[in-house]
Amino acid sequence: KRNTLSGQLLTELRDALMEADARVDVNVVILEGAGKDFCAGYDLVGAYAGLKEGETPPWDDAQYRTLNGTIDDDIWNMEQTQKLTMILFDMHKPVIAKVQGNCLAGGTDLALMCDMIIAAENAKIGFPASRVNGTPPNQMWLYHVGPQWAKRMMFTGDSLWGKDAARIGLVLDAVPAEELDAAVNELARRVSFVDADMLSAHKRIINAAMEFQGSRQLQRFAVEMDARAHLCKGPRRTQFKTDMKEGGFKVALKNRDEPFGDGMVQSHWLNK
Repeated sequence: KRNTLSGQLLTELRDALMEADARVDVNVVILEGAGKDFCAGYDLVGAYAGLKEGETPPWDDAQYRTLNGTIDDDIWNMEQTQKLTMILFDMHKPVIAKVQGNCLAGGTDLALMCDMIIAAENAKIGFPASRVNGTPPNQMWLYHVGPQWAKRMMFTGDSLWGKDAARIGLVLDAVPAEELDAAVNELARRVSFVDADMLSAHKRIINAAMEFQGSRQLQRFAVEMDARAHLCKGPRRTQFKTDMKEGGFKVALKNRDEPFGDGMVQSHWLNK
Protein backbone atom coordinates (compact mmCIF):
# COMPACT_ATOMS: atom_id res chain seq x y z
CA LYS A 1 0.00 0.00 0.00
CA ARG A 2 2.63 2.54 -1.07
CA ASN A 3 4.66 1.90 2.10
CA THR A 4 1.83 2.84 4.47
CA LEU A 5 2.85 2.77 8.12
CA SER A 6 1.92 0.36 10.88
CA GLY A 7 3.20 -0.43 14.34
CA GLN A 8 5.03 -3.49 13.03
CA LEU A 9 6.73 -1.59 10.21
CA LEU A 10 7.86 1.23 12.51
CA THR A 11 9.16 -1.24 15.10
CA GLU A 12 11.23 -3.01 12.48
CA LEU A 13 12.46 0.32 11.12
CA ARG A 14 13.48 1.42 14.62
CA ASP A 15 15.41 -1.82 15.11
CA ALA A 16 17.19 -1.44 11.76
CA LEU A 17 18.16 2.15 12.55
CA MET A 18 19.46 1.13 15.97
CA GLU A 19 21.56 -1.56 14.30
CA ALA A 20 22.99 0.99 11.85
CA ASP A 21 23.70 3.40 14.70
CA ALA A 22 25.64 0.69 16.57
CA ARG A 23 27.73 -0.56 13.66
CA VAL A 24 31.27 0.74 13.30
CA ASP A 25 31.19 0.29 9.51
CA VAL A 26 28.27 2.74 9.08
CA ASN A 27 28.75 6.52 9.10
CA VAL A 28 25.56 7.70 7.41
CA VAL A 29 22.11 6.21 6.72
CA ILE A 30 19.84 6.71 3.70
CA LEU A 31 16.12 6.24 4.34
CA GLU A 32 14.08 5.52 1.22
CA GLY A 33 10.78 3.91 0.28
CA ALA A 34 10.62 0.95 -2.07
CA GLY A 35 8.72 1.45 -5.31
CA LYS A 36 7.43 4.70 -6.73
CA ASP A 37 6.53 6.35 -3.40
CA PHE A 38 8.45 7.28 -0.28
CA CYS A 39 5.43 6.75 1.98
CA ALA A 40 1.71 7.44 1.58
CA GLY A 41 1.18 7.81 5.35
CA TYR A 42 -0.59 5.67 7.92
CA ASP A 43 -3.10 3.02 6.92
CA LEU A 44 -6.41 4.80 7.56
CA VAL A 45 -8.62 1.86 6.66
CA GLY A 46 -8.49 0.24 10.08
CA ALA A 47 -8.87 3.46 12.01
CA TYR A 48 -12.08 4.51 10.22
CA ALA A 49 -13.60 1.21 9.14
CA GLY A 50 -16.33 1.19 11.75
CA LEU A 51 -14.65 -1.23 14.16
CA LYS A 52 -16.78 -2.72 16.88
CA GLU A 53 -15.98 -1.97 20.51
CA GLY A 54 -12.76 -3.73 21.46
CA GLU A 55 -11.81 -4.71 17.90
CA THR A 56 -8.40 -3.87 16.55
CA PRO A 57 -7.42 -3.39 12.90
CA PRO A 58 -5.13 -5.95 11.19
CA TRP A 59 -2.03 -3.79 11.59
CA ASP A 60 -2.46 -3.32 15.34
CA ASP A 61 -0.22 -5.22 17.75
CA ALA A 62 0.29 -5.85 21.44
CA GLN A 63 2.18 -2.64 22.14
CA TYR A 64 -1.00 -0.57 21.68
CA ARG A 65 -4.03 -0.21 23.90
CA THR A 66 -7.46 -1.21 22.64
CA LEU A 67 -8.83 1.26 20.13
CA ASN A 68 -12.09 3.15 20.62
CA GLY A 69 -11.08 3.94 24.19
CA THR A 70 -10.51 7.22 26.00
CA ILE A 71 -8.57 10.26 24.88
CA ASP A 72 -5.77 9.08 27.16
CA ASP A 73 -5.72 5.75 25.31
CA ASP A 74 -5.33 7.69 22.07
CA ILE A 75 -2.50 9.81 23.51
CA TRP A 76 -0.78 6.74 24.96
CA ASN A 77 -0.95 4.89 21.63
CA MET A 78 0.45 7.82 19.68
CA GLU A 79 3.22 8.31 22.23
CA GLN A 80 4.34 4.71 21.63
CA THR A 81 4.40 5.34 17.88
CA GLN A 82 6.23 8.62 18.38
CA LYS A 83 8.96 6.84 20.34
CA LEU A 84 9.58 4.73 17.24
CA THR A 85 9.78 7.67 14.83
CA MET A 86 11.88 9.84 17.17
CA ILE A 87 14.78 7.41 16.73
CA LEU A 88 15.61 9.33 13.54
CA PHE A 89 16.15 12.46 15.62
CA ASP A 90 17.78 10.72 18.60
CA MET A 91 20.23 8.37 16.91
CA HIS A 92 23.82 9.61 16.73
CA LYS A 93 24.46 9.07 13.05
CA PRO A 94 23.04 11.32 10.31
CA VAL A 95 20.09 10.16 8.23
CA ILE A 96 19.32 11.39 4.72
CA ALA A 97 15.74 10.96 3.50
CA LYS A 98 15.47 10.20 -0.21
CA VAL A 99 11.95 11.24 -1.23
CA GLN A 100 10.27 10.22 -4.45
CA GLY A 101 6.59 10.04 -5.39
CA ASN A 102 4.19 10.59 -2.51
CA CYS A 103 5.46 11.68 0.89
CA LEU A 104 2.18 12.34 2.64
CA ALA A 105 0.83 12.60 6.20
CA GLY A 106 2.68 9.97 8.27
CA GLY A 107 5.33 9.83 5.56
CA THR A 108 6.28 13.40 6.46
CA ASP A 109 6.44 12.35 10.13
CA LEU A 110 9.39 10.20 9.07
CA ALA A 111 11.02 12.44 6.48
CA LEU A 112 11.00 15.61 8.59
CA MET A 113 12.66 13.77 11.49
CA CYS A 114 15.65 13.01 9.25
CA ASP A 115 18.69 15.28 9.26
CA MET A 116 18.51 16.14 5.57
CA ILE A 117 15.94 15.55 2.84
CA ILE A 118 16.67 15.31 -0.87
CA ALA A 119 13.53 15.09 -2.99
CA ALA A 120 12.68 14.50 -6.59
CA GLU A 121 11.39 17.69 -8.19
CA ASN A 122 8.08 15.94 -8.89
CA ALA A 123 7.72 14.41 -5.42
CA LYS A 124 4.48 15.33 -3.66
CA ILE A 125 4.92 16.37 -0.03
CA GLY A 126 2.13 17.35 2.33
CA PHE A 127 -0.25 16.48 5.14
CA PRO A 128 -3.71 16.28 3.50
CA ALA A 129 -4.99 14.43 6.57
CA SER A 130 -5.00 17.79 8.38
CA ARG A 131 -8.26 18.57 6.54
CA VAL A 132 -10.34 16.18 8.66
CA ASN A 133 -8.21 13.47 10.27
CA GLY A 134 -6.02 15.33 12.75
CA THR A 135 -2.88 17.39 13.18
CA PRO A 136 0.65 16.00 12.69
CA PRO A 137 1.67 14.06 15.83
CA ASN A 138 5.29 14.78 14.85
CA GLN A 139 5.41 18.54 14.46
CA MET A 140 8.67 19.37 12.73
CA TRP A 141 7.14 21.59 10.05
CA LEU A 142 7.70 24.71 12.14
CA TYR A 143 11.44 24.07 12.42
CA HIS A 144 11.86 23.62 8.68
CA VAL A 145 9.70 26.39 7.23
CA GLY A 146 8.68 28.75 10.06
CA PRO A 147 5.23 29.58 11.43
CA GLN A 148 3.50 31.05 8.37
CA TRP A 149 4.32 28.24 5.95
CA ALA A 150 3.64 25.65 8.66
CA LYS A 151 0.19 27.17 9.18
CA ARG A 152 -0.36 27.45 5.41
CA MET A 153 0.26 23.72 5.04
CA MET A 154 -1.77 22.67 8.09
CA PHE A 155 -4.75 24.95 7.50
CA THR A 156 -5.38 23.62 3.98
CA GLY A 157 -3.77 20.18 3.83
CA ASP A 158 -2.34 21.20 0.45
CA SER A 159 0.86 19.60 -0.82
CA LEU A 160 4.05 20.94 -2.37
CA TRP A 161 6.01 19.65 -5.33
CA GLY A 162 9.55 18.73 -4.37
CA LYS A 163 11.00 21.67 -6.28
CA ASP A 164 8.79 24.09 -4.33
CA ALA A 165 9.51 22.34 -1.03
CA ALA A 166 13.19 23.08 -1.64
CA ARG A 167 12.46 26.77 -2.26
CA ILE A 168 10.84 27.22 1.16
CA GLY A 169 13.34 25.05 3.04
CA LEU A 170 11.10 22.08 3.73
CA VAL A 171 13.70 19.92 2.01
CA LEU A 172 17.40 20.56 1.50
CA ASP A 173 17.39 20.15 -2.28
CA ALA A 174 15.29 18.87 -5.15
CA VAL A 175 16.60 17.28 -8.34
CA PRO A 176 15.07 15.67 -11.43
CA ALA A 177 13.69 12.25 -10.54
CA GLU A 178 16.20 10.45 -12.74
CA GLU A 179 19.05 12.14 -10.84
CA LEU A 180 17.74 11.44 -7.32
CA ASP A 181 19.79 8.29 -6.67
CA ALA A 182 23.02 9.92 -7.80
CA ALA A 183 22.39 13.12 -5.82
CA VAL A 184 21.65 11.28 -2.57
CA ASN A 185 24.53 8.88 -3.02
CA GLU A 186 26.96 11.74 -3.63
CA LEU A 187 25.80 13.58 -0.50
CA ALA A 188 26.04 10.38 1.54
CA ARG A 189 29.53 9.73 0.10
CA ARG A 190 30.75 13.15 1.19
CA VAL A 191 29.26 12.79 4.68
CA SER A 192 30.75 9.30 5.04
CA PHE A 193 34.31 10.67 4.81
CA VAL A 194 33.86 12.32 8.22
CA ASP A 195 34.42 10.15 11.30
CA ALA A 196 31.25 8.91 13.00
CA ASP A 197 32.23 10.54 16.31
CA MET A 198 32.60 13.91 14.60
CA LEU A 199 29.29 13.54 12.78
CA SER A 200 27.61 12.70 16.08
CA ALA A 201 28.99 15.85 17.70
CA HIS A 202 27.64 18.00 14.86
CA LYS A 203 24.21 16.37 14.84
CA ARG A 204 23.73 16.36 18.60
CA ILE A 205 24.68 20.01 19.15
CA ILE A 206 22.32 21.20 16.42
CA ASN A 207 19.52 18.96 17.68
CA ALA A 208 20.20 20.18 21.22
CA ALA A 209 19.72 23.75 20.01
CA MET A 210 16.34 22.72 18.59
CA GLU A 211 15.47 21.15 21.92
CA PHE A 212 16.38 24.41 23.67
CA GLN A 213 13.83 25.98 21.31
CA GLY A 214 11.23 23.52 22.55
CA SER A 215 11.26 20.80 19.88
CA ARG A 216 11.01 17.92 22.36
CA GLN A 217 8.17 19.48 24.32
CA LEU A 218 6.40 20.36 21.08
CA GLN A 219 6.35 16.72 20.00
CA ARG A 220 4.56 15.75 23.21
CA PHE A 221 2.13 18.63 22.84
CA ALA A 222 1.50 17.73 19.19
CA VAL A 223 0.40 14.23 20.20
CA GLU A 224 -2.04 15.64 22.75
CA MET A 225 -3.45 18.11 20.23
CA ASP A 226 -3.82 15.32 17.65
CA ALA A 227 -5.82 13.31 20.20
CA ARG A 228 -7.97 16.38 20.85
CA ALA A 229 -8.50 16.81 17.09
CA HIS A 230 -9.64 13.19 16.86
CA LEU A 231 -12.59 14.14 19.09
CA CYS A 232 -13.76 16.77 16.61
CA LYS A 233 -17.40 16.30 15.66
CA GLY A 234 -17.48 18.94 12.94
CA PRO A 235 -19.42 18.19 9.75
CA ARG A 236 -16.42 17.42 7.55
CA ARG A 237 -14.80 14.99 9.97
CA THR A 238 -18.16 13.36 10.67
CA GLN A 239 -18.78 13.01 6.93
CA PHE A 240 -15.36 11.42 6.42
CA LYS A 241 -16.06 8.76 9.06
CA THR A 242 -19.49 8.09 7.58
CA ASP A 243 -18.01 7.84 4.07
CA MET A 244 -15.42 5.33 5.31
CA LYS A 245 -18.13 3.12 6.78
CA GLU A 246 -20.59 3.37 3.91
CA GLY A 247 -18.54 4.02 0.79
CA GLY A 248 -15.03 2.94 1.66
CA PHE A 249 -11.63 4.58 1.59
CA LYS A 250 -11.68 5.91 -1.98
CA VAL A 251 -15.06 7.56 -1.54
CA ALA A 252 -13.99 9.14 1.75
CA LEU A 253 -10.79 10.55 0.22
CA LYS A 254 -12.64 11.83 -2.85
CA ASN A 255 -15.20 13.72 -0.75
CA ARG A 256 -12.51 15.01 1.62
CA ASP A 257 -10.21 16.35 -1.06
CA GLU A 258 -12.55 17.38 -3.89
CA PRO A 259 -13.10 20.98 -2.65
CA PHE A 260 -9.32 21.56 -2.84
CA GLY A 261 -8.94 20.82 -6.54
CA ASP A 262 -5.54 19.34 -7.32
CA GLY A 263 -4.55 19.91 -3.69
CA MET A 264 -1.28 21.63 -4.57
CA VAL A 265 0.01 24.90 -3.14
CA GLN A 266 -0.59 27.76 -5.54
CA SER A 267 1.79 30.66 -4.90
CA HIS A 268 2.72 33.59 -7.12
CA TRP A 269 6.21 33.56 -5.68
CA LEU A 270 6.70 29.82 -6.14
CA ASN A 271 5.33 29.94 -9.68
CA LYS A 272 7.78 32.61 -10.87
